[in-house]
Parts: sequence; structure tokens; C-alpha cells
Amino acid sequence: MPSRLEKLCVDKGLKMTEQRRVIARVLSESDDHPDVETVYERSNKIDSRISIATVYRTMRLFEEVDIVEKHDFGDGRARYEESSDDHHDHLINVENGEVIEFYDEALEKLKTKIAKDLGYKMVDHRLELYAVPLKG
Repeated sequence: MPSRLEKLCVDKGLKMTEQRRVIARVLSESDDHPDVETVYERSNKIDSRISIATVYRTMRLFEEVDIVEKHDFGDGRARYEESSDDHHDHLINVENGEVIEFYDEALEKLKTKIAKDLGYKMVDHRLELYAVPLKG
């Protein structure tokens, strides 16, 4: 059964090679925000013919057609997640690199209000919070 990303690729008219299918499936099944090396390791376990160069090319292609979003969470690695219509923000644990997705209605209203107060209509945004766990 095709993954969400595989279906998106087909909908966008991409030629789906077996290697692209594997990479799309790996991304769809990820519950984290993997970098290219992690996508490569996971994909290569499924199909050992997949090279790191293939993963880089595929990720760039997926990004160009808005199938995945690329993030820079300050750790020197481009991280990826499946594009979605469901908006969310990110909290990054700077101690271990864990990325936590969250949505807060009050925060969304505040961001819209700030833009409006400054004479703008907000059309898009990204919010990343960098934090360390509370001790105790």
C-alpha cells in the first residue's frame, strides 16, 4: 500500500522509481525530523542499492515540489518533515536535538494580532523555540 508521500508524488506527476518509493515510505513513517544521513541509513536497510547521492537528489526534488519541508534547527544539519496543511510550531531540545511539534491556539492568535497591530496581514510564519528540559 502506497505511503502518503508516494501518493503525493504521483499526484504531482513525479516518476516514481523503486528507490524514490522507499525514500518516500521512510519519510512517511518517520515520527522525527530526520536529516539526509538518517533517511539514507533507514532507506539503505530496506534497499541496499540506494546511495547517499540518490537520497540527496530525491530530498532536493521532494523539497522543490513541496512534498517535504526543510528545516535548520541550528545543529548544522538540514532536517526534513513531510509537508502538511496542518500548521504546527517546533520546540527543539538543545541538549539532545529532539524536535517536539506543538500547536497553541492562543499563540496563533497573538502572532496574527502582532502582525495586524503593525499594519500587516500575516500570510505565513515559522516558530522555533530552543530550550533545555527543566531540572527537578
